[in-house]
Amino acid sequence: MSTFSLEDVHEQLRNCYDPEIPVNIFDLGLIYDVRIEEDDVHIKMTFTSSECPAARAIPAEVQQKVGQIPGVAHTNIDIVWDPPWHPRMISPEGKKELGLDD
Repeated sequence: MSTFSLEDVHEQLRNCYDPEIPVNIFDLGLIYDVRIEEDDVHIKMTFTSSECPAARAIPAEVQQKVGQIPGVAHTNIDIVWDPPWHPRMISPEGKKELGLDD
């Protein structure tokens, strides 16, 4: 059993940003799945566009931040394109930050 929780991972993901958008990648809806297997974290994520200029920087930041959680041995990131990202994936908190709240 791991010494960290899913919420610990989510909290770290909320500290990662797409440099062009002032909302963290978790609330932006770029994180599709997070699984913990023993001491490893598996993350499925996407980008707002396949042409994202931060496509290298964001996963590196995710690995760095999640890797800071005590007990995490490895962080595996799988970049996926299905389903394609859409603005409706932004959380209510993210929409509020962007001034898009209903």
